[in-house]
Amino acid sequence: MAHEIRPGYLEVNEHVVTASDTTTFSYDLVWKAPIRMGVPLAVSPEFPTDCVLSSNVERKNSGNAVISRYGVSCDTTIRGSVISFNGLDATLTDVLVRFQPHAGKQQTLRATASTPFVTLAVKPSRWDVAQTYFILGVEHIWFGFDHLLFVLGLVLLITGARRIIETITAFTLAHSVTLIATTLGWVSLPIAPVEAVIALSIVFLATEIIAKHPNEDRFAERYPWIVAAAFGLLHGFGFASALSNIGMPEQDVPTALLTFNLGVEFGQLAFVAVLLIALFVIQKMKIRRFTEIAASYYIGALAMFWLIQRVI
Repeated sequence: MAHEIRPGYLEVNEHVVTASDTTTFSYDLVWKAPIRMGVPLAVSPEFPTDCVLSSNVERKNSGNAVISRYGVSCDTTIRGSVISFNGLDATLTDVLVRFQPHAGKQQTLRATASTPFVTLAVKPSRWDVAQTYFILGVEHIWFGFDHLLFVLGLVLLITGARRIIETITAFTLAHSVTLIATTLGWVSLPIAPVEAVIALSIVFLATEIIAKHPNEDRFAERYPWIVAAAFGLLHGFGFASALSNIGMPEQDVPTALLTFNLGVEFGQLAFVAVLLIALFVIQKMKIRRFTEIAASYYIGALAMFWLIQRVI
């Protein structure tokens, strides 16, 4: 669960069929329910009451999700209507909805447990895509515990607010590079070994924190931005993997990519701000070294567990 972001996904493609004086609106649907703990998400999409099933449901288990393909037909267009998700309010999962109308701009919306429905706009705006992917970026960093532990290790390893800012900036720039390059298809690496090395990077930071000594300036302490940038490139592949699982709207790839990355950075900076406040309190209590050692054993042991999981 170190690197988990698998929302449900509903793809809706609209077709308009006109025969004599009758116009029928039909929709090809792809519903992807993520599998967690061996059980698919117990959620189902519900369309407006004038929509009826128009084809058999074809289901396929892809390993990490159950994918259902089927069609519905409606008396009127579903633009301006609500699609709700039965059972979503009893989960902690989001659902990403991608709607391609017969004519017009593709829409990307998000349903949550607190708001288990989406309203399809009659005239969508680019702001809808930006808002959706920004929130997904924030959620990814806040629930991507491997990335959070790496940032925690960097903050514990370094002293001085300026050096911390420089190091976090180097990490940000590095993972942004590989996130963009991978998402656009310029580079590619298999995700399993990447996640193993990400876990190993956390173990490395944990050992460096333990080895800290007032009279010895180790390489990672002298040049933390180099360490952050080097491992940041690998973490970027992890972010790109999450974004590929989510998918991006074909017509708004730059907007989705930019706002997802901005969401990741906002979430990361918020986490660093909380850490700096906590470290200020710990410094005043004169228990910083004790905290560093206790935290490094915790994050090191957890990262070794993740590493072993991914290797075997």
